[in-house]
Amino acid sequence: MLRSSTLILLVILQVSAMVLFRIWYLKANTCTSTISTNQKVHVLLLSSWRSGSSFLGQAFNQHPNVFYLMEPGWHLWTTMQKPGMRSMKMALRDLMRNLFLCDFSVMDSYLPDQRNISSLFMWSHSRALCSPPVCSLTPRDQFSNQTLCDKKCDSRGLEKVQEACTTYSHVVLKEVRFFELESLYPLFQDPSLDLRIIHLIRDPRAVERSREESINSFLKDSAIVLEQKSIPRVLQEICRSHVHIYKKATVNAPPFLTGRYRMVRFEDLVRNPLEEMAALYEFAGLEMTPLLGDWIYTLTHGKLPSRDATFKVTSRDASYVSQAWRNELLHGKVRRIQQVCEEAMAVIGYRAADSEEQQKNISVDLLVPRNSSQFRW
Repeated sequence: MLRSSTLILLVILQVSAMVLFRIWYLKANTCTSTISTNQKVHVLLLSSWRSGSSFLGQAFNQHPNVFYLMEPGWHLWTTMQKPGMRSMKMALRDLMRNLFLCDFSVMDSYLPDQRNISSLFMWSHSRALCSPPVCSLTPRDQFSNQTLCDKKCDSRGLEKVQEACTTYSHVVLKEVRFFELESLYPLFQDPSLDLRIIHLIRDPRAVERSREESINSFLKDSAIVLEQKSIPRVLQEICRSHVHIYKKATVNAPPFLTGRYRMVRFEDLVRNPLEEMAALYEFAGLEMTPLLGDWIYTLTHGKLPSRDATFKVTSRDASYVSQAWRNELLHGKVRRIQQVCEEAMAVIGYRAADSEEQQKNISVDLLVPRNSSQFRW
């Protein structure tokens, strides 16, 4: 028989092994080790309002390797005294750089002195702010619940937010306030960044229909975009900017943009969501997981949403929603949109509806196939 001292030693060894295993397990499941800057990938989801960017943002946000923030530029646009997007583009660029590098001290100029995590715009839309080390609510390998996060994960200060950012391999920022590409060139040339841009574009007729549903939400943004000039439509400026960005990135583009820009149309995304998202993940250096695939499929093949979902991502028949403008917009308005966005529609690949009959006939495809020779992506 074993002596009592030997039994005690065995018990101690067993307990020690269990403790060490528990420590290892917790570290493996909370992923709190810092990842150095040169190991990170930085992704800017570049789009415009009502273009499906919230869905695309959530598809990245729910990935377990991603630290995601939704439209941090909102803080700058709502606090700068001098209105006008051109006067703010460099400050917006510098804000993006600091956040990509997990430096949240840059937010000091845009947040109240007594700041909470909830001071960040749409903070509970970020799974990383509902997960350790910020909040214990959502394990990193599970999808976040925005409603529960709102109730349980707010706390004082941004120290835990900055700490969390350093532990992810990918930092993804979604922004709708860049209307040109040139101000971002220094970020592509910054050795501390590995920047990729995903440029999301949606049919301007669908954008206009969506904007009409929540027009009061964009009054201040629209005034900044117009800069008090006599541009007849915000939509015209949005279309112009999409063409400008796309051409800068694909026609005689500077060498540092090679392999670091990808354009995607919302309509392609919702017609083939799993294939398109797998390609976008690959572009960003991420992998599609079975759980993510199920989540994306469910999100794009659910019931129609309620009308009050301005900034929410809900389960819907996304392909149907992308065509809803064809039945809901008067043809006279469609003709005017096609006039002011004529170049964008031709460059990006949207066919004009030449008559009300053609507009309402859903069997007539108004999306130019992506494999057409006119495209470079």
